[in-house]
Amino acid sequence: MSETKNQDRLYLARAIDLSRHHMDDGAGGPFGAVIVRDGKVLAEGWNQVTSANDPTAHAEVTAIRRACQEIGDFSLEGATLYTSCEPCPMCLASAYWARVSRIVFANTRQDAADIGFDDSLIYDEIPKPIPERIIPMDHQPSLEAKSVFDAWASKTDKVEY
Repeated sequence: MSETKNQDRLYLARAIDLSRHHMDDGAGGPFGAVIVRDGKVLAEGWNQVTSANDPTAHAEVTAIRRACQEIGDFSLEGATLYTSCEPCPMCLASAYWARVSRIVFANTRQDAADIGFDDSLIYDEIPKPIPERIIPMDHQPSLEAKSVFDAWASKTDKVEY
């Protein structure tokens, strides 16, 4: 068996262990995540939505936040995200923003939906034209808001991401 497959099994098992342990402890839903780069665990995360009263505290997001703090950078390029379940739209977007290079997951989005974690509404809403979305959105152009963007575009000391 290849070294990559061995590592995948090891770190995915850890993500699953985190999901069970923290679910049993009442931290939140049954989700765990581990971020690894160059054979080193950068961070672990687990669902803390109900214990932190934070709807964004999903396992993958908490692991990404911790990993970035640990390395002092917003980029996780070269890292693999191991997660007990296929990332939801928010977590997947976070992985893209963090430049995660690879994702390995156990349960699927359908498995999650089957136990009450159904993200199909979000998947369905994203491609809709803005006026057709469930949450009303009103575009109110602002010259001041545009001037802030213009200032960013010409800012010479900005950190691009």
